[in-house]
Amino acid sequence: MLDQYISNDYLRALVVMIILFIVIRLGLYFVTKIAIFLTRKTKSDLDDKLIERSSNHLHLLTLFIVLFFGIGEISLAENVKFIVYNIIHSLMAVVLAHLIYVVLDLLFIRAVSLISQRTKTRVNQSLVALFHSFLSVVLILLVVIYILDLWGFEIGPLLAGLGIAGLAIALALQPILSNIFSGASVILDKSVKVGDLVYLESQSIKGRIEKIGLRSTQIRTFDNELIIIPNNKLADGVIQNVALPEPKTRVTVPFGVAYGSDIAQVKKIVLGEIGRIKDFVNEPEPVIRFSEMADSSLNFTAYFYVNSFENRASALDEANTRIYNALNKAGIEIPFPQMDVRVEK
Repeated sequence: MLDQYISNDYLRALVVMIILFIVIRLGLYFVTKIAIFLTRKTKSDLDDKLIERSSNHLHLLTLFIVLFFGIGEISLAENVKFIVYNIIHSLMAVVLAHLIYVVLDLLFIRAVSLISQRTKTRVNQSLVALFHSFLSVVLILLVVIYILDLWGFEIGPLLAGLGIAGLAIALALQPILSNIFSGASVILDKSVKVGDLVYLESQSIKGRIEKIGLRSTQIRTFDNELIIIPNNKLADGVIQNVALPEPKTRVTVPFGVAYGSDIAQVKKIVLGEIGRIKDFVNEPEPVIRFSEMADSSLNFTAYFYVNSFENRASALDEANTRIYNALNKAGIEIPFPQMDVRVEK
């Protein structure tokens, strides 16, 4: 219709793009306002986040649609149009896939948050990370297949070939699939999660879990080294999770005093100092055990709890410092190993 009034292809394409851009933007504006009006009384902020995180995608899609119809007004060779249209379609597919990822991600996180609130548990970040990885892989595969089909590649024979070779591929991918299912089982079993302090293989590996991925789990040791463990090894191995069943943990402090010391006084002094430790909790109650009459000393062990395993090292340091200073102040000798040597002519 416009060609009757505007003979120049490029000018006509520009007019079409401007009109179409204004119409689409007005449509999006009214739809957004209606959505905000309908959801403004809801307590959830999900609608606000959806509008906020999808706005850039909608801007890009508007641009691609405007370009698509605008180019249609320009006289181009068929092969050139084929390439240009396919490029626009491919970009639109990528943007749509990412928009789907954003929407599903928000919905999944909201569902996990609601479940966590009802069960009074924390959001499992490992499960969220696993969902992100799985969703990314699926959407990327779908976009790649769509783009290949768009550009004229025969997808049918490819899919048929994959079906015939499915058994061989499954056998070849068995270790990877084993790690994926092991990671899912570890997360769903709630035996470990990101942030937990764990000891593996008879405490030969100690560190904090940083990430549970599709194939492996990353553990950062106390020496700031990153250890990557396949998920099937984690699922089959023995794990000591310091963070379970609760963050509260016990601190053990061995110490010794000289023979002749008043045992009751030693226990009283040490118990008093333990109660002053920064992160100390009095439930269960602290205990001082007279454990051994050794060669050079009377050996004791102090047991007390702190509010979190993260504070155990600092609590141990503070306890040793306080016990040493308090015993010295009270005049109670802290012995060191000694040996008497007799020399006979």
